[in-house]
Amino acid sequence: MLDKLNWRYATKKMDPTKKVSEDKLNKILDAIRLAPTSSGTQPFEVLVITNDEIRQKIRPVAWDQAQITEGSHLLVFAAWDNYTEDRIDAVTAQMAEERGAENPMLSQYYKKLKATYLPRDAQTNFEHAARQAYIALGFALAAAAEVEVDSTPMEGFDPAKVDEILGLREQGLRSVVLLPLGYRDESGDWLLPLKKVRKPDERFLRRID
Repeated sequence: MLDKLNWRYATKKMDPTKKVSEDKLNKILDAIRLAPTSSGTQPFEVLVITNDEIRQKIRPVAWDQAQITEGSHLLVFAAWDNYTEDRIDAVTAQMAEERGAENPMLSQYYKKLKATYLPRDAQTNFEHAARQAYIALGFALAAAAEVEVDSTPMEGFDPAKVDEILGLREQGLRSVVLLPLGYRDESGDWLLPLKKVRKPDERFLRRID
């Protein structure tokens, strides 16, 4: 795993002639789906975009970053705009269906969850949901490295305009982070030959015994 994480970097130039296979894509998506989230709510969705026209529309509102159109796939992590009773009830209903019965302890837990989440303002709940999406983003980056697919996490975009392009607000979603997937262009990426630089342990880690 550490070898793979040393191999990965935020790829700046992708080869548009190389496509990520469905098998590798599905492994990355499975890792996202299996990522932990607060109370198991999974309060976000992932859009997997290969449509060239849509990606061409997104690129200008994402600092004209070429990976969006030159990569094989573009993942858009879109968080719930708010927690609602229906959304939380759907989580508990799925658990009851897949586990064969409703669990009284879990039902009580989610009742308390609704009592905590539902009175909060929508922006607070959206920000909480967005943080859950970032947990899954980390899993996506690690999974992509594991199967040697290049990726570039991006916050450099106009969320309101991406939401408009994808019609997310009408679906109760807001874009949070973009993740192009593809394969590095070894002849054209200025970052590739540079050493990976991270803080040493003594400046980064604090051990409290």
